[in-house]
Amino acid sequence: MDWSRIPSLNSLKAFSALAETNNYSKAAVQLNVTHAAVRQQVKALEEFLGLSLAFRQGRGVRLTPEGVALARDLDDAFSAIQRGIEKLTGADVSRSVQITTSPAFAVEWLMPRIAEFQQRHPDITLMLNPTADVIDLKPGGIDVAVRYCHRDRLDKDVSTVLVSDMVVVGAESLLEGRQYEDPSSLVGLPWLQELNTNEVAEWFNRRGVTLSRPLIISQMPGNLIMQAVRRGDGISYTARAFFQDDIETDRMSVLHSEPASGIYYIETNPGPSRPAVTKFLSWLNSKAETVTV
Repeated sequence: MDWSRIPSLNSLKAFSALAETNNYSKAAVQLNVTHAAVRQQVKALEEFLGLSLAFRQGRGVRLTPEGVALARDLDDAFSAIQRGIEKLTGADVSRSVQITTSPAFAVEWLMPRIAEFQQRHPDITLMLNPTADVIDLKPGGIDVAVRYCHRDRLDKDVSTVLVSDMVVVGAESLLEGRQYEDPSSLVGLPWLQELNTNEVAEWFNRRGVTLSRPLIISQMPGNLIMQAVRRGDGISYTARAFFQDDIETDRMSVLHSEPASGIYYIETNPGPSRPAVTKFLSWLNSKAETVTV
């Protein structure tokens, strides 16, 4: 290998951290160096390559097309190095099982069950990342993802952990016994919708309802929606499984239902799974269920 053609490792690390955080100060914290040191290393890398890799945008940083391409290659390369070190030192065996799910699924379905797994496998540490963002699965990163897809949009074979009716629900304290049999009658009610989704408008569209006025929608993380719906702050379109106990005890009312249309399925990191991940997947599959009326 011609090492003279490869920039210094410190400059590559500095740029990779900058690309990951989009912020010089955050990159400096990751690398345990100063803000100025990161800027200096990135500038040195740009001079070595004769290319512009990043530029300031507001309070953050935006990568150029060349910077995006290099960041992608460096991520793959550093991930491979990390995996090699972990295998060599045995750290790969003890590394936490990293899981990503939506906040609502994490709070309402996974967390009430997860103590059972931890009791069976006290030697395995689980690291849960509840987020509405779809995080890419790649070696050395997230091990297991539980994704949601409406049945009508699912175009592949999947391993399901939960199949549930998707329902429009509201607290009795909000509805006060009123009937809402016509979907169009729900237009005037306050809606609660998960961040970065358009599920409410899509639900009305499937019902053939033309909206003559803007919907009253508050967007928030899914776990906060569960609490807000139970308080009577608004109605929401969600999985029946998340409100099953409330529905059965008449604290919540189902206004409309789509049978078995909510599919929560498992995706895993490409490549061979570590023993700890295999044990978690086996347990997760054993908990698979269907919740319908």
